[in-house]
Amino acid sequence: MTNRTVKVASTAGFCFGVERAVRYAEEMVSTESGPFYSFGPVVHNETVVEDLKRKGLSVIRSEDELKDLPPGKILIRAHGISKALEEKLRESHFEVVDATCPFVKKIHRTVAEASEKGDRILIVGDPDHPEVQGILGWCQGPSFVLKDEEMIPEIPFSKSEPMTIVVQTTYQTKKFKKILEILLRLGYSMSIANTICSATRERQEEAEELASHSDVMLVIGSPTSSNSRKLYEICKKKCDHTYFIQNKDDVESEWFCKVKCVGITAGASTPRIIIEEVQNDVRV
Repeated sequence: MTNRTVKVASTAGFCFGVERAVRYAEEMVSTESGPFYSFGPVVHNETVVEDLKRKGLSVIRSEDELKDLPPGKILIRAHGISKALEEKLRESHFEVVDATCPFVKKIHRTVAEASEKGDRILIVGDPDHPEVQGILGWCQGPSFVLKDEEMIPEIPFSKSEPMTIVVQTTYQTKKFKKILEILLRLGYSMSIANTICSATRERQEEAEELASHSDVMLVIGSPTSSNSRKLYEICKKKCDHTYFIQNKDDVESEWFCKVKCVGITAGASTPRIIIEEVQNDVRV
């Protein structure tokens, strides 16, 4: 054993929404009536998705695939889907299991109500992320996705038009605050719904603090996980020797030569067993 200190962030691993979605999926595939589907991966973690696949859950990635599928149970993933697609599923021959994260559902209601009363909708987030694409599908009028502050000049709404702002649940808190400061300074007429979930804020704050006191920082997550990539960006600013890994197989022993303190955090879709395996490997 080495004498290095290995500290794992208390907020690392499954968040409430992911844990709930995985539980729904597990309960669904444990029933006798199938076949079983999920529209998109239940969560952004290959280990979890493969485990559910072995238990009988098939991932559907497009609406075109739905028309040829035999009747069965279909799960709406944690990221949520558009209103039109949800209605289509509920009107079809599928039995729908809705595992949309409650925090995402709240955003759906917010943009639906705000756009119905005439507000323009500004969504701060990644336009390619399924959560954001789903949110867009609940807007009933003009909407725009703002990826970062550099895109602010591209906002297609006039400053006098009423605008409701929501934000992807896993967006970086500091980046969102900076965007709001700029928009306020520019004089936009806006109603702000800070929809970054509390678990994300706590995870980001703890990761930043841990990285600032670590010689090496490990961020565990899938490359497809938005919140994991954001954790890496945050940690890298505080610790030069920050590494993004998926599991213990990605760990390189030379990273820890003469290292006294190693910090570990993980994205919201990372199972506890993977975190523990990395922790044990680093301790050796």
